[in-house]
Amino acid sequence: MLHFIGFIIIGGIAGWLAGKVMSGRGYGPLLDILLGIVGGIVGGWILSIITNTLNTDTPSGLIVDFIVAFIGACILVAVIHLVKREPIRS
Repeated sequence: MLHFIGFIIIGGIAGWLAGKVMSGRGYGPLLDILLGIVGGIVGGWILSIITNTLNTDTPSGLIVDFIVAFIGACILVAVIHLVKREPIRS
């Protein structure tokens, strides 16, 4: 349970930061948290494919989890901007 709460907190912070960096204003607290959580999942999946550790459980730390969630959230924000056809920084 504690790991899940930490995942929510790290995802929320990473999503908020990605919203600020990519769009300049964020998307609101709830969507920023959701983007961070999904970004952590997407970023972890992409990282596991790159490092060829898809079916193994790799240990990671707090900083690595945050960086992966931030990069994944930035990718999701960029995809949202492409779908909505708006500039990344406005």
